[in-house]
This record gives sequence, C-alpha cells and structure tokens, in this order.
Amino acid sequence: MPSRHRSRQQALQILFVWDMRRQPVEDILRSVPKTMADEETKLEPQPDPFTEALVRGAVAEIEQIDRHILEHSEHWRLERMSVVDRNILRLAIYEMLRGETPHPVVIDEALELARLFSGEQSVPFINGVLDAVHRALTAQAAGA
Repeated sequence: MPSRHRSRQQALQILFVWDMRRQPVEDILRSVPKTMADEETKLEPQPDPFTEALVRGAVAEIEQIDRHILEHSEHWRLERMSVVDRNILRLAIYEMLRGETPHPVVIDEALELARLFSGEQSVPFINGVLDAVHRALTAQAAGA
C-alpha cells in the first residue's frame, strides 16, 4: 500500500485530468493509473483505496469545496487559478471536511504538493486559503 503522501500525489494527478476533461471520474480512475505504471518493473499500480476515496469524495463534494475556495481566496475566480493549485486546494479542503486527518497535517501535505507540482509562488497562496478555511471550519465546529 502506498504512503498517504504518494496517494495524495496520485489523487492530485487524477483530479487534474478530471478537471481538464470532465469525464466521469470512474473512467479516469480506471485509465490514469495505467499511465503511471512503474517504468522499471513494468508493473501496473494496484488500486489505492485512499487515492480513490480522495478523488471520489472531492468530485462528489465539488460544489461545497469550491464555495470554500471562493469564500477564502480574495479577488480570485476558480477559472483564473492554475489547474494544479485549484486541485491542491480541492483535495486539501475535502480532507479537512472529512475530519479524519488533523488540519495542520493536511495543510503541510498540500504545501508539499504545491512545491512539487506547482511552484514556490503558489505556496503562500495555498497556505493562506487553507489557513482561512481551517479557521472557518474550526470556528464552525466550536459553535456547533
């Protein structure tokens, strides 16, 4: 079983494809992992339940997640954000909404994904949005 960090990387790649193509998520989950086959061993990757849960969950809750992004990213429209940054935010916010992983861990993982797949200029933006979402969700939970 892959590490959760690797699972998040795969989920980001799959979400990126979904965002660009808007194909049914099940079709992408079946096809994209085959393109990530290990070049040295020629082995196809085995299904990863955590990756699949992240992708399915983020797509299923996309409207709620995107509302959080728009609410906490001042003066940015979703379509103006880079596809990578937008989907890093989607994955992280989905994980925050699930509540299984501590928010600081989710934010740290998202920042690592940004450094790996986007760039240093995206890190402060993603950090700011996720920190604002974290504060809002924490306040909401405290008031509940």
